[in-house]
Amino acid sequence: MKKGKMGKVLSCVISVALLMAGCSNAGEPTGKQSSTLEESAQMLSSEEENSSIDTSENTESETDWKTAIKDLPEDFILGMDASSVLVEENSGVKYYGFDGQEQDVFKTLSEAGINYIRLRVWNDPYDSDGNGYGGGNNDVPTAIELGKRATKYGMKVCIDFHYSDFWADPKRQHAPKAWEGMELEEKSEALYDFTKESLSQMLDAGVDVGMVQVGNEINYGMSGETKLENVITLLKSGSKAVREVSKEYDNDISIVIHYTRITDKADVLDLVSKLVDNDLDFDMIGMSYYPFWDGSMENMSRVLELIQERYGKKAFLAETSYAYTTEDGDGFGNSFDSNDAVEGYEVSVDGQASILYDICKHVNEAGAAGIFYWEGTWIPVGPASFDNSSIWEKYGSGWASSFASDYDPEDAGKYYGGCSWDNQAMFDFEGNPLESLKVFKYMRE
Repeated sequence: MKKGKMGKVLSCVISVALLMAGCSNAGEPTGKQSSTLEESAQMLSSEEENSSIDTSENTESETDWKTAIKDLPEDFILGMDASSVLVEENSGVKYYGFDGQEQDVFKTLSEAGINYIRLRVWNDPYDSDGNGYGGGNNDVPTAIELGKRATKYGMKVCIDFHYSDFWADPKRQHAPKAWEGMELEEKSEALYDFTKESLSQMLDAGVDVGMVQVGNEINYGMSGETKLENVITLLKSGSKAVREVSKEYDNDISIVIHYTRITDKADVLDLVSKLVDNDLDFDMIGMSYYPFWDGSMENMSRVLELIQERYGKKAFLAETSYAYTTEDGDGFGNSFDSNDAVEGYEVSVDGQASILYDICKHVNEAGAAGIFYWEGTWIPVGPASFDNSSIWEKYGSGWASSFASDYDPEDAGKYYGGCSWDNQAMFDFEGNPLESLKVFKYMRE
């Protein structure tokens, strides 16, 4: 997810920049190997302003999203990040199928044409008393449970290791508590062990893992390391672990490096170039792209195209989304409001489907591998008129709980609470699938 998502709510009311669909592009080019997260955070506000989108004339899209995209490959990724499903269900949320009957949300996603599920993984998202940090409390057991359900309905799984105990993005890349104080070599070994053990557990449980992200939106650091050479050392450990597990289980698993800030084409290409120059073993580059923050589709598709042309690596969108309403579902506020509407795409169910269709069309025309919609199942656990804080705290279904305050004092400690993403889900506030969810199936038919 992208923290920029939360960044907007942070400036307005809350800092849900953490919400991985939200940690958008920010900071100084990592091409400077000495650049730090602190330096990039200082530049975030001004650079986001420079890449803003003109939405002064918002008109209804003319996209016919109920038609097939020409020459869409059979293996094109039509993915969904569904990391919050378990805590949502624990909080009392129910999901329904298109027939109005309650059913496993993963069955509904599969029926809608989705073929890949993305799940974030944090090392230890709990305080010393076992209280969850929120945002899904996405530890390894959670990924296994959700991954098994996705596999049951024929979808492959992308595991998104943050190598942190909570949200990791351009604004923050905290090392897991257990790794604090470690020198680079020791941390590298710990990352290798965690990756290998966790991935092995998932495969042993029957999860059909097809991709592994080694880090999340790591433009400016990872696991407390901000120097590029140190980050690459950590990436090599993670990559090595994935390759070894892949070989041991005779399972073809692609290794993904995930970046954001796609508006800065030169910076992204410089980062990929340094990975290649330093002989990092990886297969794919995943990019975050939110059309209301991250510029034009033409620029997005050109970046994906250049990554593939210059470096021979597959590229795809690891995160994208759009709102179907400006209504606040849980009383916490939204990351996306009417001012974020992209010209040509109304904030409606039809507008949501239309912009996703056009994004996929651009990605396909660039020869890229596909897309993942970010957190399309994250809906309210109670109405906006209720005080839902006790539910968010108990089950971890808000973006952050108060228990994360010590680990992430700058954001969770100040702005913990509910979900700012419910108006960008592809289910309504009561758990019914939106008509826009069918766009995945229409793109193929």
